[in-house]
Amino acid sequence: MKLSKLPDRTPVKLSTTLAPNLAARLRDYADFYAETYSSREEVADLVPFMLEAFLDSDADFKRASRAGGVKDPSIGTPRRLNHKSTNKEPGESHSKSKEPSHSLASREGASPRFPSSRPE
Repeated sequence: MKLSKLPDRTPVKLSTTLAPNLAARLRDYADFYAETYSSREEVADLVPFMLEAFLDSDADFKRASRAGGVKDPSIGTPRRLNHKSTNKEPGESHSKSKEPSHSLASREGASPRFPSSRPE
């Protein structure tokens, strides 16, 4: 058979507690999404896609994945963590900046209510 066995597609429910300021920012992001796409979505519906976009954009995580340093979710087999970016001391930042980056929208996609935080 050409088609391999399909991976587990059973959704996993994840519960978490958010700080009030993060919850407010997520609501603002949902408002920004509605303003941008003229389609209102609940925060809980946006979060999985936001997390996936975050993981897909993390260069260190991608390198570790290619180097065999993360668990493959499709087969559940753990891989070695052998990339220098994954061997940092606890509490050591992976980013070059001490300031958090909150710019999720491009300059072109910024609205008057939600201007881009990037300098011109």
